[in-house]
Amino acid sequence: MKLSCATSIVFAAASVAANLARRLPDPGPDGKYTLTAPGIRAKFIPYAATLTNLFVKDKFGIERDVVLGYDNASYYPVDPEHPVYNEVPGRYANRIGNGSFTLDGVTYHLAKNDGPNTLHSGPNNWSTRFWNLTDLTNSSITFSIYDPANSTGMPGHVEANVTYFLEKNKWNIKMEAISPDTRTPIMLTQHTYFNLDAFANPSTNKIWNHTLQLPHSHRNLAIDGNALPTGEIVNISRNSIYDFWSAPRPLGFATARADFANSCGSTCNGYNGQWLLDSDTPKDDVVAKLSSNWNGISAELRTNQAGIILYTCYWMDGLILMKSTQGLVGASKNVTSSSCIAIEAQDWVDGINHPEWGRLNKQIFGPGQKYEWEGSWTFGLV
Repeated sequence: MKLSCATSIVFAAASVAANLARRLPDPGPDGKYTLTAPGIRAKFIPYAATLTNLFVKDKFGIERDVVLGYDNASYYPVDPEHPVYNEVPGRYANRIGNGSFTLDGVTYHLAKNDGPNTLHSGPNNWSTRFWNLTDLTNSSITFSIYDPANSTGMPGHVEANVTYFLEKNKWNIKMEAISPDTRTPIMLTQHTYFNLDAFANPSTNKIWNHTLQLPHSHRNLAIDGNALPTGEIVNISRNSIYDFWSAPRPLGFATARADFANSCGSTCNGYNGQWLLDSDTPKDDVVAKLSSNWNGISAELRTNQAGIILYTCYWMDGLILMKSTQGLVGASKNVTSSSCIAIEAQDWVDGINHPEWGRLNKQIFGPGQKYEWEGSWTFGLV
């Protein structure tokens, strides 16, 4: 995971030069920009508009770094694993079936980087690019990106920005995007990975001990062996392996059940799908609550999006290391299978290939129409 001195110098020099042009402060000695507010501290880098660290205090009064990432800011753009750690993928997040879609009578073909499908718009998506730092205060930061036409195989150019801002115990996220002259797919998310224990729980580093509630998600999208929605919308019955609406449940409550096998795709045991929010979900209600029974940290999600992706890190292969702010002294520092959860608010996956769902007006924008994404995580104790 260590980089050459030359690589680090080039990365730092590019960041400094860009900030001088905009007359914005340089990052700290660690190459990251730090924001603070009462009860919360966060760090960011321009690459992929990434959150690198998120610190909140637990019931023991210890500050925990509750998101995954790397100590070395220069490692993100060269990481061969590229798990999209707390980054903004785009211009269309998650999967596109068979790497193609048809818009206004034209069929577009994208690079397939997830088996037979395209993930996050392909290998040249926004989570693999440097964004511009356009604004910075002690508690807020804004990044912007210009995506040329056909950069990922999609029509028209898109201009987008994301603003992260902190307030007491809360991380707020706002994204906007516009295609000035062409109709094109736009669907974004903040691809946030959590381990609220910061891998410091001496009993386990798995995510199964975390508790989850999705009070407004009574349906989900059925998936095939490649985790692509089949088109079927499923009502989630009480006590099924997908039932997080009827009561708060440990993430691992169903791991011993026979129907948990292959629950996130072929040879994948865990979660890797989308829970849909009820159409009558009140605005500003908590739509997901994740908490740790060990250290008492809770995280509550609010969003204007229509669904939530859960991925319980089944495919983590132990090649990625935790940050120095995480883990136990003397214990393994490797991030292993099922030891984290990605929670991503977004519209319905592959909706551009399922007009029967009626999501096209939420996923196709332009000319000049503005796409808007809002979400926030509020941290507390249970």
